[in-house]
Amino acid sequence: MKKLKLFSLAWPIFIETALFMLLGFVDVYILSRYDDLAASSVNTANQAVSIVTIVFTVISSASAVMISQYLGAKKETSASRIAALSIVLHLFFGVIISVAFLLFNRPVLAFIGAEAKILDFGSQYLSIVGGVIFLQALMSSMSVIIRNHGMTRASMFVTVGMNIFNTVLDIILVPHMGVVGVAIATSISRALGTAVLAVVLFRRVEKLSIFKLLKPFPFEDVKNIVKIGVPSALETFLYNLSQLVITSIVLNFLTDSELIAKTYVQNITMFFYIFSVSIGQASQIITGHLVGAGEQDKAYSGCLRSYRTALGITALACALGIFFRVPLLGLFTDNSEVVALGANVLLLNAFLEVGRTTNLVVIACLRGSGDVYFPTVCAVFSNWALSVLGSYLLAVVCGMGIYGLWIALAADECFRGALMLLRWKSGKWRGKAIVKSEN
Repeated sequence: MKKLKLFSLAWPIFIETALFMLLGFVDVYILSRYDDLAASSVNTANQAVSIVTIVFTVISSASAVMISQYLGAKKETSASRIAALSIVLHLFFGVIISVAFLLFNRPVLAFIGAEAKILDFGSQYLSIVGGVIFLQALMSSMSVIIRNHGMTRASMFVTVGMNIFNTVLDIILVPHMGVVGVAIATSISRALGTAVLAVVLFRRVEKLSIFKLLKPFPFEDVKNIVKIGVPSALETFLYNLSQLVITSIVLNFLTDSELIAKTYVQNITMFFYIFSVSIGQASQIITGHLVGAGEQDKAYSGCLRSYRTALGITALACALGIFFRVPLLGLFTDNSEVVALGANVLLLNAFLEVGRTTNLVVIACLRGSGDVYFPTVCAVFSNWALSVLGSYLLAVVCGMGIYGLWIALAADECFRGALMLLRWKSGKWRGKAIVKSEN
């Protein structure tokens, strides 16, 4: 296999990630022209979807590590077996969740607090999009396989096509069908995306015959998927759960202006760390290949090089964001109090981004090496002791409001980031690989 290079892998991932964010934004924006409650219902329904798709995260994150390590060790047959297993497991759990959403969409939405029109609209959306959630599962599986073979551009082009098709269908269907139109547009776009990814996968990467490798069924591989995937998914779940608790703190104790400022700042800073997300994912692929090939020293230096690159890009993005912070906030509001609060928070946010960049890149490399437990253990302590408890103490008890909230969030990211760097530099991740090189 040709040598994998950071930027050749990272820039398509960056565009794909940005377009996925845009996909949801377009749905909500077009619906907001139709009915504000309809737009809110889609957001509410997607919260339910994000909770259950943690199952897919377990499978895809583990599959990514195992496939990259097997390819690095030049064990292509084993990599193909994991690819086939990933597709089957994604489809199996995807169908189960689809049936559950078809039968129980209203109780699920009511459980998370949807009422009246939002419950009605959300049920319409979830019965369609949730009913074909297995398509999202298959896309996740095939995208992971294709990416870890170094073909990150393929899934990027599919996402571009999905965005264009989804937007056109939204414009056509929403004025006549409302929420149902958005749900149909999303489902058809995913169906087409799944079909195209399947063609790419089975024509350019694997053969349909890979499913024969599942006889006899590889129970040991399933155990490894659980071993790698559960800690990685648990880390993501705990982070999201901590953010829900922080949101509760915000809603109950911050002023309306602070709440609005928080919303706008988070929308702006999303574009600061998207670079680190793409570099982190690319670095995980490269690290997995190198560790699988037994080239730990190259993996060590490669991770640090990727981290410095991501940190430099993030620093530039933060500097531009700080310089243009008032005009950027002015795109959202002309409320002078909100702009002033947001401008100050963007200054504090620079410290948060240093920690977040460290975590996004170094944790990805640790996962690529097979070291998945340490980041999860650190997340349990740091998320709750620094992020959640710190937010309450500083924002509420000390009366620092949104500034206290941001200081606590930055402390969490920076503390975990320091631990991740120390872990990587200690070399304790060496020897954690699932795949042992025969070199």
